[in-house]
Amino acid sequence: PFISRLTPSWREMVLLYVLLAESTHGGPEMDPYKILGVTRSASQAEIKKVYKRLAKEWHPDKNKNPGAEDMFIKITKSYEILSSEDKRANFDRYGQTDDTQPYGNGRYGHRHDSFYFDESFFNFPFNSKNHRDFADSKYTLHFNQYVSDVVPESYKRPYLIKITSDWCFSCIHIEPVWKEVVAALFEIEQGVVDVGYERRLANHLGAHRTPSILGVINGKVTFFHYAVAKEHLRQFVEDLLPQRLVERVTDKNDLQFLNSWHELNKPHVLLFDQVPAVPLLYKLTAFAYKDYLQFGYVDQGLSETANLQKQFNINTYAPTMLVFKENIDKPADIIQAKGMKKQIIDEFMANNKFLLAPRLVNQKLFDELCPVKQFHRRRKYCVLLITGDEETFSFGNQAFLSFASTNTKEVVRFAYVYQRLQQQLCDILMQNKDSVVILERRNAAGKALFKPVTAWNGSVEDKQRLVEELERLQKDPSILIHDAMLPELNNEFASMFIIRWIYASYDYLSEVIDDILHNNWREMMPLLSLIFSALFILFGTVVIQAFSDSSEDKQTKPKAKDGTKAENGSSGSVTTSSRPPKKNFVEVTELTDITYMSNLVKLRPGHMNIVLVLTDASKNILLSKFAKEVYSFTGSLTLHFSFLNIDKHSEWMSTLLEYAQDTMQIDADEDDGGNRKIDYTGYVLALNGHKKYLCLFKPVYTGEDLDSNLSTLQIHHKLDRLGLWMERLMEGTLPRYYIPAWPGLEKITPSK
Repeated sequence: PFISRLTPSWREMVLLYVLLAESTHGGPEMDPYKILGVTRSASQAEIKKVYKRLAKEWHPDKNKNPGAEDMFIKITKSYEILSSEDKRANFDRYGQTDDTQPYGNGRYGHRHDSFYFDESFFNFPFNSKNHRDFADSKYTLHFNQYVSDVVPESYKRPYLIKITSDWCFSCIHIEPVWKEVVAALFEIEQGVVDVGYERRLANHLGAHRTPSILGVINGKVTFFHYAVAKEHLRQFVEDLLPQRLVERVTDKNDLQFLNSWHELNKPHVLLFDQVPAVPLLYKLTAFAYKDYLQFGYVDQGLSETANLQKQFNINTYAPTMLVFKENIDKPADIIQAKGMKKQIIDEFMANNKFLLAPRLVNQKLFDELCPVKQFHRRRKYCVLLITGDEETFSFGNQAFLSFASTNTKEVVRFAYVYQRLQQQLCDILMQNKDSVVILERRNAAGKALFKPVTAWNGSVEDKQRLVEELERLQKDPSILIHDAMLPELNNEFASMFIIRWIYASYDYLSEVIDDILHNNWREMMPLLSLIFSALFILFGTVVIQAFSDSSEDKQTKPKAKDGTKAENGSSGSVTTSSRPPKKNFVEVTELTDITYMSNLVKLRPGHMNIVLVLTDASKNILLSKFAKEVYSFTGSLTLHFSFLNIDKHSEWMSTLLEYAQDTMQIDADEDDGGNRKIDYTGYVLALNGHKKYLCLFKPVYTGEDLDSNLSTLQIHHKLDRLGLWMERLMEGTLPRYYIPAWPGLEKITPSK
């Protein structure tokens, strides 16, 4: 009542004094031990266990108590302190919960007698320590958590991590885009690293500036270099994934794809969908289950997939996923839905990880198919066929597979093993030449109980004998009378290590080149230093000797060059270039169905194809002008030059510009209401096949008439200023138009 009778100015002063008094004589210091309810001698395992229980109890999404959010933040902060050896030691010694200042009465403040200022009075809209975005706090990463959880999990799913800090103004600008992307890419694991709290983790990741965005996959860190936009981040996530995860399947290679189940020892999955690009969710699923399943994609929009759709009666209105095992004519399982959710897909994959009767090719597969007994009611039995890959065993192998396909018992798994490849295991299990064995594993050290059943040849008697033994086993597990210590299985796929190593090396070198092209020198400096040091040690002497031997020859070269340039009509523009070309001519190839894959779709990372659009009538004139404009850039090994005949491939050009929606402003600029056809003669496209984007050059001179009756001089002037455009292209300042996928080969193949 007293405060209410005061004037507004006095009322504000009294409230300020009360707030200051409360902040000065506030509650006791924050004690992380008391908040978590653990003793000072508690181990890290105990602290982690308590933290998980409390975090689950006080999570705001589950606990509707008004103070649940504050309590959850205190619990998280307490665990952050006690899980870090340095921070915990700092608190135990000095009672401080921060690297520089204590909590409680002195938190982040500077005392001057009994009066001090507290940051909490200044409500800046940043991620301050007391006002950090709660959405980010759920994904905050710590060093130990990154090493123990994120790195192992990155071999199954990629992580997208944001590097931020307090008082980071630039972080505010990327926040809306970041939230939109992580909400759209809900299947991507995300993390946030606050440099002010986790300097050790930031240094470990090589993040030396904020804001930064990076991806982690297979334990490898890759930095995001482009402008923070939704389509760029989505493309960044796709580029993180290995390139050979999903195979394109059509009517031409479907049998080859499905029949490889025997060689790869995996079920095969086919996704039928209408979109030309493989969905990102499907790529992520393929990465998560790459050790168990082989993935293929069927584009229903292509005419080359019509027979496949008809064969399996595919509904064209919803994505359909089929899994094939040993029988390639009939899918073993199927799901179909307009909006496939990650949870549904994961359940579908987990239920179809193995063939009906897979071959034991390594110890890992043996452990998963025939797990060690844990409890009496969780017994798992394996029916194992010891056989060979010769033709004489084919009938018995097929009969065993037929028998396994009728199995409905979850406690029984069927598998086979080649004797010549797993000789040690077979020598122990084979007794009296019986090649079918029922076994139960007892411990991880290799102990197992087993019983030979029959010398299998696929006859009716063999099948009946196996049925009887399985029925007896269900009633009396003691029939497994033999015991032995099984050896570890040979890894039959070890010979593929070199191939996997080559693929991994290719991906790594591509990433290194990409980092160099984006001038990410600080992160690349250690690697570059190592490379140049090795080159200097190995080749330094040879290089120096070569230069010294050729010094006399170099003195005569300028004269020879001058003579060559006198005969070359474009010598004037070449002499002023900062990039001297290696050739005295420009090599321009035609973009056709023969060169389409190598010159565009499968173009190496970091390389670009500069494509001139022309017609039969303007071909000679434009090619001559094009060669003069781009001649000074032919010294770059990453640039390739081609031309596209619009008289033959107009459908491809139209499809490409439809994909790049931003380029549709061409219609507004030149179509004039849609009454006249657009003339693409003289357009130049810079196409990045690996990153799937294009840069567009529009002719400077188009003339008043667009009916292809322009004079020779007017056509010649279409490519004026192309050299300046190429300069901007090399500097990376041109706008880029990203596309989901390059138009199909049928778009560039002339119709006959």
